[in-house]
Amino acid sequence: MKYHFKIHKEGNGFWAQCIELTGCVTEGDSISELQKNMHEALNLYVEEAEDSRDLAHLPDESIQVTRNIVEIQLDPQIAFAFMVRYCRIKHGLTQQQAAKKMGFDTIYSYQRLEGKRCNPSLKIISKIKQAFPDFSIDYALSC
Repeated sequence: MKYHFKIHKEGNGFWAQCIELTGCVTEGDSISELQKNMHEALNLYVEEAEDSRDLAHLPDESIQVTRNIVEIQLDPQIAFAFMVRYCRIKHGLTQQQAAKKMGFDTIYSYQRLEGKRCNPSLKIISKIKQAFPDFSIDYALSC
């Protein structure tokens, strides 16, 4: 998942704002520092609390990269967890309901999928796809 940041020069430094995510802003003294800070700001912005009902917007694929607009990739683990949470909320399910729909014995097994450090097996990915046919692993993990 790649989001777009518009870069601005101000004085001796730079600042950038994510076009798709209102309030996702960062700064840096150099372009390389700004690049690192954009990646960190994006990951922190999208990684939400488990009980959150609000979701960040999906990237706008129609935005074109230019001299002042760059793409920043979301960490794959965060993107995967975000897409699982996105599908669950889009389908109007609680975590408990999603766990039951996927055949998990406990809610904890499901909650791990929405966590930052999730490393699902193919069997689990298959359960996600069965529960949420609109889930796209390609979209979540595209480079």
